[in-house]
Amino acid sequence: AAAAGGMLYPRETPSRERKELGGLWSFRADLSPGRDAGFVQRWYRQPLRQTGPVIDMPAPASFNDITQDSSLENYIGWVWYEKEVLLPLRWLQDDLNTRVVLRFGSAHYYSIVWVNGVEVVQHEGGHLPFEADISNIVQGSPGIPCRITVALNNTLTPHTLPPGSIQYMSDKTRYPRNYFVQNTRFDFFNYAGIHRPVVLYTTPSVYIDDITVTTTSSENVAMVQYQVSVVGSTRYSLSLSLLDQEGKVVATADGQAGELKVLNPNLWWPYLMHENPGYRYSLEVKMQAEANGALLEDVYTLPVGIRTVHVTSTQFLINGKPFYFHGVNKHEDADIRGKGLDWPLIMKDFNLLRWLGANSFRTSHYPYAEEIMDLCDAYGIVVIDECPAVGIKLPESFGNKSLQHHLVVMEELIQRDKNRPSVVMWSVANEPASELPPAAYYFKTVIAHTKALDPSRPVTFVTEANYAVDQGAPYVDVICVNSYFSWYHDSGHLEVIPLQLTAQFENWYKAYQKPIIQSEYGADSVPGLHSDPPLMFSEEYQKAMLREYHSVFDKKRKEYVVGELIWNFADFMTNQGTTRVLGNKKGIFTRQRQPKSAAFVLRERYWKIANESSCLPPILRSHTLFL
Repeated sequence: AAAAGGMLYPRETPSRERKELGGLWSFRADLSPGRDAGFVQRWYRQPLRQTGPVIDMPAPASFNDITQDSSLENYIGWVWYEKEVLLPLRWLQDDLNTRVVLRFGSAHYYSIVWVNGVEVVQHEGGHLPFEADISNIVQGSPGIPCRITVALNNTLTPHTLPPGSIQYMSDKTRYPRNYFVQNTRFDFFNYAGIHRPVVLYTTPSVYIDDITVTTTSSENVAMVQYQVSVVGSTRYSLSLSLLDQEGKVVATADGQAGELKVLNPNLWWPYLMHENPGYRYSLEVKMQAEANGALLEDVYTLPVGIRTVHVTSTQFLINGKPFYFHGVNKHEDADIRGKGLDWPLIMKDFNLLRWLGANSFRTSHYPYAEEIMDLCDAYGIVVIDECPAVGIKLPESFGNKSLQHHLVVMEELIQRDKNRPSVVMWSVANEPASELPPAAYYFKTVIAHTKALDPSRPVTFVTEANYAVDQGAPYVDVICVNSYFSWYHDSGHLEVIPLQLTAQFENWYKAYQKPIIQSEYGADSVPGLHSDPPLMFSEEYQKAMLREYHSVFDKKRKEYVVGELIWNFADFMTNQGTTRVLGNKKGIFTRQRQPKSAAFVLRERYWKIANESSCLPPILRSHTLFL
């Protein structure tokens, strides 16, 4: 089951403190044949350095590319991390009025955590946060280091998200003893490790556990509906204040649930759709309660964007106005750090997105870091928020065991991102084998569950199946389709794109009468490889393919096509293979974030589309700010 309770991002407030645990951790990979020596020998019972050789490992980061040890590059199994930290004395006084919580932003994929040798939490799946209340373990022992031990397993099975399988090679004439490989059906490297921040934070023993916000607006009035959950006592009071960006209180309320009325609201608008995109109010929630003879107060401030989303048969509307996705697909991927959170890289990517004139991206193919999502909220970058269901190809991955896990993952994702104005649609999968008969019940169930959890947003999944046999498409609100005409099909024949792409759109729309997003298209290009006339893998071919697609987009976006997302924003690492030379080269930027020729083609197009919008302020129409 999904973790009970809320998953508010750990912010410092007058009643809450946080301590970052980033930096170097002790690290040890379990190289025993069964990968189980750490459990047999109970490595968590003593400092990890006393169990055998350890090395320093940075966190957040993937462990794969950090060392010169080739066995770690493709390691599958259990690895162990450990860090000792001294906690502030004020956190440790055993007065029963302070909670100490250990939180992981994400770890890949199955995690078991101990504190001072006591197991505190297990979590299945990467990309999403989990936490544990460790107050009872650390309090009452001031001056003693808090030893945090983590066992991570990156093995993928047919029932994990993403799924995979372990293949044992039994031919002893060709393979060493106990040799096995991890098979996957997705095209990005299976990085593993502690990928996002690990923090310790405090709250009072009676605390604000969760806040849920939805918004509606008319011409001059907006309503902010709220619901607050408090844990630790039934005797408490709640007061709420909504502040604008100048700190002025624009609405107040009391109680656990209700609504705030905002006159002449500043709406949350996407980038390039308004002169002040990404406007957010601050919802300050204050709780007072009595516990253990003391008066406790907890304060939490939640950023709130006021916006609406609506889908018709031909349009995607934000705040009642047509929105056209001109954006990208991305990956959390970079040299050395793998999928580890990296602030300089994040800021470079957002600066490139705005330079490009991109107003949106899909979190292909997993939820991105909360820190990235915060910037999407702040900058007005629209997000299709995708869960890690990529590579669902085998019939056994559509069974009840997989389905139950998928439902839990959607619960965790929505719990994390439900209040984000940038998130306008949930994507429950990428390129599943949705033509298989079990896919009908599977996606009907997942999508219904997602809508029940969050009725305020449309739901989709991204398909590559033929429109006539796709079993999941009847249940989505927006058709998202991937196609690579003249690349994986009719390779090298750019001339087939207009006919095949037009037929794709017309067939899908005739079948479902729903708006369509071209959720992937693109071509590999090796930086500096040139050919005229264009040949595959040259920068010229990538440009030529884009232009052929764009000519069709321009016709169909006048009808029912509501978006185009290039694959991909930047080159990224994949498993080794005869079609992958140090990764996938479909980026319009290199892995080091340098532009290829296609980046300038896309930039010219995206700014042209933005300039067509009457909402775009004159100062942005020349886009001189970003030259």
